[in-house]
Amino acid sequence: MKTVNIAIDGPGGAGKSSISRTVANELGFIHADTGALYRAIGLYAVRNDCLEAEKIEQEITRIHVELKFIGGVQRVLLCGEDVTDYIRSPEVTMAASKVSAVPAVRALLLDLQKKIAAENNVIMDGRDIGAVVLPDADLKIYLTASSEERASRRYLELREKPDCPTYE
Repeated sequence: MKTVNIAIDGPGGAGKSSISRTVANELGFIHADTGALYRAIGLYAVRNDCLEAEKIEQEITRIHVELKFIGGVQRVLLCGEDVTDYIRSPEVTMAASKVSAVPAVRALLLDLQKKIAAENNVIMDGRDIGAVVLPDADLKIYLTASSEERASRRYLELREKPDCPTYE
């Protein structure tokens, strides 16, 4: 059975996850927020003091990340622990940005993302989804927004957290 894959690319804060989640629910597809995978590895790096590329590469075989879909809702597991509620802090966001540049991390997550798409009707959002992860997607969308809108969306997302940065 052929799966249907929709790829949504664009910069952070453009609304990729919000739109992907809504459309996936309407279509009965899985929504795969790939940024959450990088955030999980960022959380691992923070917890294990391995933010440098060489250190994270040494740890890569110990890192096991999964996306579970429970009642249509994505949960992120890191080495068996549900870390969904811990991956949206500014510290983890910065760590995710660092680890995403490490080739070993990208390779690990590329395989996982391709497996999810091969097994499910999916709307997958993130960076390089249409070009790298799902180059043969049935539909590719590039979503963007102004810098002001992206900053506002990110601020609204983070403002309830104790370590929230200012809008500026």
